[in-house]
Amino acid sequence: MRQPSDGVPSRQPGGPLSARQFPGDLPERGPSAVAPGGFGERDGYGDRGGLSDRGGYGGDRVAYDRGYGDRGDLPAPGPDRGQEAFPVRRPSIRPPRASGGRHRRAVPASLPQTAPALVLAVPGTDTDLTAGAAGELTAVLRVDNPAVEVRAGRIDGGGPSDPSDLQAVLADVATRRPDGLPCAVVIPLIATVNPPVIHRLRESVAASGVNVIISGFINSNAMVAEALHIRLAEAGLARADRVRLFSIVTAADGVLIATVGGPNGAASANVTSVLLAARLALPVITASMDSAPSIQEGAMRLKEMGVNRLAIAPCFIGPEANRGDLESLLVVGAECAAPIGAHSNIAKLAAMTYGQAISSLELPSQGEPEKHGQHE
Repeated sequence: MRQPSDGVPSRQPGGPLSARQFPGDLPERGPSAVAPGGFGERDGYGDRGGLSDRGGYGGDRVAYDRGYGDRGDLPAPGPDRGQEAFPVRRPSIRPPRASGGRHRRAVPASLPQTAPALVLAVPGTDTDLTAGAAGELTAVLRVDNPAVEVRAGRIDGGGPSDPSDLQAVLADVATRRPDGLPCAVVIPLIATVNPPVIHRLRESVAASGVNVIISGFINSNAMVAEALHIRLAEAGLARADRVRLFSIVTAADGVLIATVGGPNGAASANVTSVLLAARLALPVITASMDSAPSIQEGAMRLKEMGVNRLAIAPCFIGPEANRGDLESLLVVGAECAAPIGAHSNIAKLAAMTYGQAISSLELPSQGEPEKHGQHE
């Protein structure tokens, strides 16, 4: 048996070390506690205070420190050991993380009844708000966001006397909202920048005299490019996706994105055209149906690039384009996909726009569970 003077605690065959003997026999930790001839830095085991990290005399102590529990020859820790008890590792308590990530809700699941309404400002004088793209998007938003009052109003309606006009809708919404907070978040139902529509929208809101938030147009280049891709695939003018590399006989070899809203509308869709070209691995350019660069100019550019079969992807939801704009697409003689319409991406973008707008407002808290919004 080695003597305690060499820095190693004595072991007794046939029984465990006593609680009093074990801690007292351990040398102090640090380089100065390594006794000559003991296990320390020179043996390659690191500074363990005279104990080896690989078994030996200090193996049981090291095993216990590492959380392996009672090895039979070590006393179990407990309150009766007092200050001699070994430290016990306790799990740390982490604070709950805030909801976030790509799958978080765009609109809170619970809102007070006084929260602003979501009002879709629909262009066009004869647009039907109960059918078509406007009616379907309104229905989808109501189902997905039951705590929000979702309405739709025409920007170019018949004025305050017309119940479907934007001014009449905002006046009705304001009667159920307290003063001081915006009564509605108005979202123009357009897919690209459209200065004429935005100008008429601001005039209509100013004439109503109510406090509202006018958000930007619904546009996210990646989500709009995805919607255009799906519409082309539905018309048989593009592959269903870029992962399945199967070919379609009717697929086009060039795409022209048709926009409305003048030169600003065409310029705002340039990034969308780049993303769509990456999805399809085809040349894609942007043209305007109501200004330069025209549809004919865009078609000539694609012909010069070697495109033999041209497809047109209308980059508008629908109500913002008139009959003359749609007829301009037939002049080129190319196959045309359907407009974006009531695509699910547009509903998601509208909900995201509304959620961002109300996130900066200090809405009053509500003690009782939230009721569903009113959907007239």
